[in-house]
Amino acid sequence: MNFIYPAVFHKTKENTYEGYFPDLESCYAKGDTLDDALEDAFEAAYNWIALELEEDDCQLPSVTDESDMNLQEGDIVRNIMVHIRFHQGWDE
Repeated sequence: MNFIYPAVFHKTKENTYEGYFPDLESCYAKGDTLDDALEDAFEAAYNWIALELEEDDCQLPSVTDESDMNLQEGDIVRNIMVHIRFHQGWDE
């Protein structure tokens, strides 16, 4: 199953990139370049979603539309897609 959530990135004073997921609480990414931060975001989102799916009362959050985000100048929004294969008790 595919899950797609937006991530918001910005360039830091140290010329690195940091990002967060408005919909995934405490899910962050960072990297020396935007590509590195995107790669870190894929891994962070995968881990966040996989952990939530293991919960008995799994409640994945709704996806926030970019137009509803309080973005700052220079913010970069990218949709991060995570593919998770279900094995026991789930059908894709």
